[in-house]
Amino acid sequence: MASGISMGARREVLAAVAKRYRTAGRVEKGRILDELTATTGWHRKHAMRALSAAGRNRTGLRLSEEATVATEPASSRWRKYASVRDALIALWEASDRVCGKRLVSMIPALLPALERHGRLKPTSEERALLATMSAATIDRMLIDAKVAAAGGRRRRGGFRWMH
Repeated sequence: MASGISMGARREVLAAVAKRYRTAGRVEKGRILDELTATTGWHRKHAMRALSAAGRNRTGLRLSEEATVATEPASSRWRKYASVRDALIALWEASDRVCGKRLVSMIPALLPALERHGRLKPTSEERALLATMSAATIDRMLIDAKVAAAGGRRRRGGFRWMH
């Protein structure tokens, strides 16, 4: 039966069975999988993944959870360090645009110097964030500044063979 069923029909069957699958117990899920694999011709593992993904949107949230999560602010590293982005760019410029790994070790020396000269006025919280920032986070936050500093183009390094 599975060879003659179209992909659209498989999607319809999947949509019809997905809610029942999510609320079912272990034994019932096994029966649902047996029915679905017999109907669609899918492998059992593929059917399990398709049923699990059927109730989710592209972001991975269940469709019923989407409304509740949208009201809560998403926590991410970018937002955590957003308040110190301008200070980080100033530190990067003062260090002659070094990479994140080298800038991490230079921040304790550069930060007081830039404060003394009036270039930065970070709060104690911002100072702590700058001190604990990793090299990878620094590199991620400086991507836009690096592209802008390069005139809008990204340098693709490589080497040439000379003959």
